[in-house]
Amino acid sequence: MSTDAAGLGRVRASAFVAPALILIAVFLVFPALWVVLLGVTNYRLTGLAAADPEFVGLDNFVSALTDGRFLDSTWLTVQFVLGSAVIGQAILGFTLAKVLHGRVKRFVEGLVILAWILPSAVVSFLWIALLDRDSGTLNTLLGIPGFPWLLDHPMLSIIVFNTWRGTAFSMMLYGAALGNVPPSHLESARLAGANGWQQLRDVIFPHIRGHILTNLLLISLWTFNDFTPFLLTAGGPDGKSEILAVHVYKVALQGGELGYGAAVSTVILLINLVVAVFYLRLLREQR
Repeated sequence: MSTDAAGLGRVRASAFVAPALILIAVFLVFPALWVVLLGVTNYRLTGLAAADPEFVGLDNFVSALTDGRFLDSTWLTVQFVLGSAVIGQAILGFTLAKVLHGRVKRFVEGLVILAWILPSAVVSFLWIALLDRDSGTLNTLLGIPGFPWLLDHPMLSIIVFNTWRGTAFSMMLYGAALGNVPPSHLESARLAGANGWQQLRDVIFPHIRGHILTNLLLISLWTFNDFTPFLLTAGGPDGKSEILAVHVYKVALQGGELGYGAAVSTVILLINLVVAVFYLRLLREQR
């Protein structure tokens, strides 16, 4: 009877899990396999290759890895992730969660979360109005009319934009993590003569290290694949802000090279997997 009951339990468990597995297969596994399949062809949106695509093997992948434009986009993406996610969002989010208290904290949380939940298109147009060369709010406040922020400093502009927009998640996660730090440990550190930095290093950081790694993993992957900067700079000028997500869009959709664009997307997927495995190994060591 126990064997039959165990078998029935497995059947029921499989029935509950099956809908989720089907959704994952339809919306994640199948599209990923389709992208890989396109990546080994010369499929295009127009022309003979659209009607009768040919198998080209790894030619697209070799072309991507040796293409100077792709390598430049990869380096720009690394700058974008390090500047706006690893340094910007993580540090600013932790600072806001640690420093703010009471009504001020609730007010700032509301503003930060509002920036996070607003549609990307709306936020992007607001920032275009802020950074506009002729009538931008920032130039008016600084008294430097005519300064072209998006033309002269496109990468800095999208880094600051993404930091401002994405800090809410880090702030909320760190706020919850700091609430789990035992007050008795902090009090003991203060009685032992530890200053603020020593309390952070020896008490707070060890307790929230897992939260820090989880936050870095999520915001790094989100930022790595973020397409929103295209709405601000369209990858320009002269490709100075053409991160990988924008590069794929230009190659695959504007250029019509779906096969080559799929190969680049596959390389990006592999980079994401490497980053994810790296963070997961750190989390496993922490546990």
